[in-house]
Amino acid sequence: MNTLHNAASPRLFFRRFLPVVIIVLISSRAVMAEEAKTPVSFVNDVIPVLTKAGCNMGVCHAKAGGGQNGFQLSLLGFEPLEDFDSLVKEAHGRRLFPSVPSKSLLLTKASGETPHGGGNRLPRGSEGYEVIRRWIEEGSTYSTGNEPTLESVEVQPERGLVQMGEEQHLKAIAKYSDGSVRDITRLALFESNIKNMADVSEEGVVKVHDIPGKVAVMVRYQGKIAVFTAAIPLGAPIQSVPAEKNFIDQHVFANLKELGIPPSAICDDATFLRRVTLDICGRFPTQQETEAFLTSTDPNKRDQVVEKLLRSPNYADYFASKWAPVLKNRRDAASDITSNFAFHAWIRDSLLANVPYDQLVRELLGATGTVVANPPVAWYKRVKDPKEQLEDIAQLFLGVRMQCAQCHHHPFERWSQDDYYSFAAFFSQIGRKPTGTRGEDLIFHQRGLAQAKNVKTGEMLKPVALGDDVGTISPDEDPRLRLGNWMSSKENPFFAKALVNRYWKHFFKRALIEPEDDIRDTNPPSNPELMAALEEHFISSGYDLKKLIKAITQSNTYQLSSMPNEYNLLDRQNYSRFYPRRLQAEVLLDSIDQLTGSTTTFANLPPGTRAIALPDNSYTKSSAFLKVFGRPNSASVCECERIQSSSLAQSLHLINSNEVKSKLANGSGRAAQLAKSDKTIEEKINELYFTAFARKPKPDEMKIALEYLTQPEPDAKAKAGQKKKPTNKDYQDLIWALMNTKEFLFNH
Repeated sequence: MNTLHNAASPRLFFRRFLPVVIIVLISSRAVMAEEAKTPVSFVNDVIPVLTKAGCNMGVCHAKAGGGQNGFQLSLLGFEPLEDFDSLVKEAHGRRLFPSVPSKSLLLTKASGETPHGGGNRLPRGSEGYEVIRRWIEEGSTYSTGNEPTLESVEVQPERGLVQMGEEQHLKAIAKYSDGSVRDITRLALFESNIKNMADVSEEGVVKVHDIPGKVAVMVRYQGKIAVFTAAIPLGAPIQSVPAEKNFIDQHVFANLKELGIPPSAICDDATFLRRVTLDICGRFPTQQETEAFLTSTDPNKRDQVVEKLLRSPNYADYFASKWAPVLKNRRDAASDITSNFAFHAWIRDSLLANVPYDQLVRELLGATGTVVANPPVAWYKRVKDPKEQLEDIAQLFLGVRMQCAQCHHHPFERWSQDDYYSFAAFFSQIGRKPTGTRGEDLIFHQRGLAQAKNVKTGEMLKPVALGDDVGTISPDEDPRLRLGNWMSSKENPFFAKALVNRYWKHFFKRALIEPEDDIRDTNPPSNPELMAALEEHFISSGYDLKKLIKAITQSNTYQLSSMPNEYNLLDRQNYSRFYPRRLQAEVLLDSIDQLTGSTTTFANLPPGTRAIALPDNSYTKSSAFLKVFGRPNSASVCECERIQSSSLAQSLHLINSNEVKSKLANGSGRAAQLAKSDKTIEEKINELYFTAFARKPKPDEMKIALEYLTQPEPDAKAKAGQKKKPTNKDYQDLIWALMNTKEFLFNH
């Protein structure tokens, strides 16, 4: 029988356990007493409480958001000394009441005792409330004289496999310079990077939803950041996966197996040929190319067509149209035409010659002289401010967005204002002289000490590359060349990653890190192993862009069908199938010209120039089609300036615009030629389907097309069963119908 149930059990219980209870109580009181003796640190204790309560967020009292009622704090407490002055010295010290700490405006506002627009952020008696009350009671000092500094933050666990609908409790740990460790879970900030995949509570409890894949949770505390990554498996049975052709397949298929997401099958030859020709050359394959490819029995024909496309001038034209807008090849005045054409030609020719990527970037960074003699100089014509130069270079070639750090510590990264202006110092010695060509400057290195002024502190800072010391730069050395050396170093954690991430998005619609130019610790790749392998491949190849494209397009991952199976319809980040995407403006215009047999004329360019070969943004302004379908205006370094979404204006333009009508009705166009041709009607329909879709029509498609082309008009006088001869107008209608299908408008 349990001793607690007999009459003597109370006496027996206290006799046995009272000493233990007394010891525990004494120990607890000793700990509490010890904590009470430890002075409250403004930096280590008060600032975290204010941050957790949201007081220094943008919508409350953060300076970045303008503050409230004259009370401003640094964003997320990144500038504690300024915050100390705001709390203790500003407004004649009215926010604190040392004689009766609980009556301090800081506490009465935060606890809701005094009307406060932010509501009750620190309830009276709460742990955070007591920390601030004790700090005021102890004299409201900035430093106790011996408090340690925060060195790092860790999250436990760092990675996990979390089933759909389940929870994962996180623990945040702070490590200090004196070797001490503190559990800061209750004070840390938690944020999910994909909220429709997982939510996280203020206490660090991650709740995953029903979308499989990888999701990250950022843990932030006093400017330090840690990241928890969760794999959310679908858990579907995987009977088989396509063969692994290279390292890309190895990492993609391993990830799919871990998540239990079966990949789609490999696409057919016609789909692959159309897809890869669009992605490498920005055009549809011709009928001759399609027929030759489909009839070939060579087992290596897919790899061979990739090689052939990369040798084509169309490849250079298409990828130049990708780089020119983000490099801001923009025409603001008529005199810009010389520099714009020269700069575009340099980009195109470099791609065609397969100049190593690091060399191409070095040529741009260190460009000196005139545009005519050295076309990369044109970039410095468009981007003149050193701050804009550093921001563009960092975002475009390193995938790092530095704009926030100009005014305050980056809220999601480790970059400070010192990092910002130290990077700007690389561009501080660029000199300019007018030349004999109107509107063109001579760019040169201006001898002197490279440095930039932190406008907030007034300190002059030497060039430092995102925290990496590049050594002493003499007044005679162009600091941009030292920056180029650092950027292209194999140890650089950003340079190769930014490029492979950008190119991966080009071919797969979604980058491994989204957005593709926002690479940071708090935004990890959906497949870290694949990202690392792509970086290593790109660096070991000598920064060879064509080899990178070959590795991507020759993989079976790229060649998966876009048709989902019963399990992977919701997959958006694991590449279990090909994600269809709309044709970009220039490609669509060229494709319509190719299908209709017409051409579009562009000012100052030879007849037959394709839209993907246009050198600058002026042609967007002059073309209603390119404007409606979202060709970028070369005003931003972000590829998001290009509009890929659909709109009513686009649909109306395709259906009923005079431009499209004139292309269909062109007297020497495809419809007119087909009406005159001696080919059979079936051969003509085949020609249209080969041109539009790189395939033959299906039996039902052939039947419908034949019936439409040969069926007499309802009011026509024709004998029973008699078929008419298709007219020019009939072929125009059929072309128009094919042009407005999703299969035509999308790369799939």
